[in-house]
Order: sequence, then structure tokens, then C-alpha cells
Amino acid sequence: MSDEQAEELPAGVERRTFDGRERLSTRGEPVYGEPVDSDGWRAWDAGRSKLGAMLELDMDTGLVGGETVLYLGAASGTTVSHVADFAGPTYAVEFAPRPVRDLVGVAEDRDNLFPLLKDARDPESYAHVVESGIDCLVMDVATRGQATVAVRNRQFLADDGRLLMAVKARSEDVTADPDDVFDDVLDELESAYEILETGRLDRFHADHLGIVARPE
Repeated sequence: MSDEQAEELPAGVERRTFDGRERLSTRGEPVYGEPVDSDGWRAWDAGRSKLGAMLELDMDTGLVGGETVLYLGAASGTTVSHVADFAGPTYAVEFAPRPVRDLVGVAEDRDNLFPLLKDARDPESYAHVVESGIDCLVMDVATRGQATVAVRNRQFLADDGRLLMAVKARSEDVTADPDDVFDDVLDELESAYEILETGRLDRFHADHLGIVARPE
């Protein structure tokens, strides 16, 4: 791993070799059948993780390790488990009861991971649990109105915090051109955020846009 790569990745995330291929990895208990090396590092599958894809594509996430994180759309814990491996307190919001049961199991091995069976569209329902001034809001919510969800959850972010968001075009409008969808999402986000970087994630996730932003 070069010094440049070391600077780009958060502390607690490394590029390591699995089955002859260099891949992102974090150190923790395995969750979804991912390869684990002899030192306890587990491969982070960018094909199953939008945030992993953003890191693989060298987007400047601003992550350094140890952040307080609010993760919206945690599902059964594939990505948020990697986040909890290198972050500080990690609040994982998921709306569907079945994935949350899996998420609770993932949290048993990670005492900094806090599953919340809540609706990300209603941040007031978990405002009494999630601390204010968090460092990073990670968002992977497959619903219409993704920008609205990000704007509503802006209240939790520190002034110098980061929004790391993956927009799924087909969740907004299955018939629209993805570029038009992304433009609309960015327009709405700019009511509450400064957009720092965008990048298509199609190499790993078709019709997805990665966004890095900070609060206005």
C-alpha cells in the first residue's frame, strides 16, 4: 500500500490481498460471507456497498476514522458493519423489521453499533437517541424523496460534518433519465448543503450517484 493510498483511506480501512486481488477491508467479525484473512481483516465488497464503491472510486469522503456516524438505510448491516469497524458511535437506522433483526445480531459483536428500527423520513422519531453534532451522515435509502430525507436529517450534523450519500435513480423515477434525476436531487440538496463532489457509481452500482457534501 502506497503512502498516497494510506492518506486517502480512513484509519481502520486498508487495502489487503484476498484471493490474489487487492481489496478494501476492515477488521472485525464477518457478516455476509466475505473473505477474512489470517489477521482478522475482512474484505469490503464494493459491489454490495455504495460507500465501499465511493472509496474504491477514490471519492474524497473526508473520513479519517473514529467519526460519530448516523447511517440511514442500514438494511441487514452489510455496509454499516464495516463503518462500525473503523468509526466511533454508529447509529444505524432501518425501517424494515426483518433486516433489523439481522442488524441486531451484527451489533452483538460491535459495542459501538446502535440499531434503530425507525423511518429515516421522520428524524424526530430518533432525535432523542442520536446525539447532535455528529461527524458523518451516511445515506443509502432506496425511496422516493431521497434529497428530502437528507435535508431533514441535516439537523444532526456538525457544522464541519459530511454527508456521504448514494442516490438510486430508479427509486426516484423508474422512467426518467438518471442524469435528470440526479440533477433534481442535487438542486434540492443545495438548499441545505454545499456539494463538494459527485461521482457515478456505475462500475459497481448501475444508475447510482455518489455525493459528498457539507452543511451550508
